[in-house]
Amino acid sequence: MKVSPKFNLTWAASKFQDYIFSWWQYHKRDLPWRRTYDPYKILVSEVMLQQTQVERVLPKYDEFLYFFPDVYTLARATPAKVLKLWRGMGYNRRALYLRKAAQKIIELHRGYFPENESDLVKLPGVGTYTARAILVFAYKKDIAMVDTNIRKIITHFFFNGIFQKENVILQVADKLLPKGRSWEWHQALMDYGSQVRGTNGKKQKPFKNSNRYFRGRVVDRLREGAITEKDLNVKPQIIESLIRDGLVVRGKDNMLRLPDAKT
Repeated sequence: MKVSPKFNLTWAASKFQDYIFSWWQYHKRDLPWRRTYDPYKILVSEVMLQQTQVERVLPKYDEFLYFFPDVYTLARATPAKVLKLWRGMGYNRRALYLRKAAQKIIELHRGYFPENESDLVKLPGVGTYTARAILVFAYKKDIAMVDTNIRKIITHFFFNGIFQKENVILQVADKLLPKGRSWEWHQALMDYGSQVRGTNGKKQKPFKNSNRYFRGRVVDRLREGAITEKDLNVKPQIIESLIRDGLVVRGKDNMLRLPDAKT
C-alpha cells in the first residue's frame, strides 16, 4: 500500500489506519513497558530504547527497575551505581540524564510527572519525542509522536521515500492519528516500522576504534574500580570529554574513577 501525497489525506488516513491495525493484529509484540502506564517506567524504557535495540534493553529494563523502582530511589543513587547498572547499554550519558531527570521531578514536581509537554521537555535528557511518548503511553493523550521508524513509514507511504522536514512529517502524523486510540496506534506503527520497514539501507559508520568505542571501554574499565590515565592507554581527549560529561572524575590522587558523589 502506497498513498501519493496528492490524495485527500483525510480519506487516505482512514485507509492507512485500517492497513496498519490489520497488520498489527497478527504481529504485535509483547513488551514489558507496554504492560504499565507508570510514567517513570515509560521514561526508563524510552531512554533505554534510544539508539539501542529492543533485545538488549529487555533484560536491562527489569534489572534497572529492580534496583531503582521509582524516581526516589534513582534520585538518591550515586552516579557510579547508576553507571554500573547501565553496563552493556552504551551511550552512558543517558544513565546520568535519567538520574538527573528523577531529581528534577522530585525538586520541581514533588515526585509527580508533569502531564504536559512544556514541563516534560525541561527535564534533563527529555526531548520532544520522549515527552510525547510519556504523554501517549502513560496518559493516553491524543498527540502524534515521530521517531525514526515512524518517520520512515510516513516518508515511504506518503512521500515516495523522499526526505521531508520534521514539521511536514509531524503535520502528516497529526492527520493520521486515530482519535481515542493514540496508545495502540503508536505501538502499531513502531512494530510495523521495526519489523517491516526496519532497514534504511544506510551504511553505518564503524563503531570499533571510534571515540564512542573508547569512551565506552573507559567507563567499563572504571566500573571495576579506579585506575590511572596511563593504564587506560587512550587519547587524553577521550578522558577529558568523559570528565566534561560527568561520566568520569579525576581525584586528588590523580586516579580516574566513576563519580560517587550524590550530587
